[in-house]
Amino acid sequence: MRYHKLRAGECPGTYIVTEPVTEQELLHIANQIARKRLAKGTAITSTTDATERLQTLLQDREHEVFGALFLDAQHRVIAFEELFRGTLDSASIYPREVVKRALQCNCGALIAVHNHPSGNPEPSQSDRVFTQALKEALALVDIRLLDHLVVGAEGVVSMAERGQL
Repeated sequence: MRYHKLRAGECPGTYIVTEPVTEQELLHIANQIARKRLAKGTAITSTTDATERLQTLLQDREHEVFGALFLDAQHRVIAFEELFRGTLDSASIYPREVVKRALQCNCGALIAVHNHPSGNPEPSQSDRVFTQALKEALALVDIRLLDHLVVGAEGVVSMAERGQL
């Protein structure tokens, strides 16, 4: 993949800036790289893998976005999709629609992710209730909910790591 104003560095995955870049251009480049790292077939082997790939995509959004990383049985990426878009502090998310899309993708596992535009990634009570409802809905069709990540500018919270899944 080629990026405007960058060239490959000596080590794989490193880049050298060839001319000045604005903050907006830098964020655009970071999003391109993050999307590339979610290419179909990429294995997600840990929460850290998922976090590194998803935080960049959602942390600076001005509105809530809910997405899903659809994975096969070996936890390789099938697709990442933003499924719902909300307002500054909420989004209407429907487990039925998530399950429907998961079945269309023929996935075996899923990682849910949404952002908090406030920057604070602490899950709300409604986040915890929704996560349980989604887990139960997916279980009915034999799809595992591996994690629900809450992304903010201040970091990422893994609900699985907190034992809330």
